[in-house]
Amino acid sequence: MFEGLLQPMHLLLILVIVLIIFGPGKLPQIGAGLGKSIREFKKAMSDGDEKKELASSAKSETVKEEKKTT
Repeated sequence: MFEGLLQPMHLLLILVIVLIIFGPGKLPQIGAGLGKSIREFKKAMSDGDEKKELASSAKSETVKEEKKTT
């Protein structure tokens, strides 16, 4: 159904439409904002992974301590 949805010609057409709507002066701001949002999203995803790893390692340490006391 979505085969060939984002072919180069489609992307070029989207770029032309965006250029017409926002103008050449706003494109750098839009690009910078998009890049910043992608970086923040990646950072949030990696922070979530780190928190998950810390939580699982803390849980495993707690289990080990409980086994030692029993």
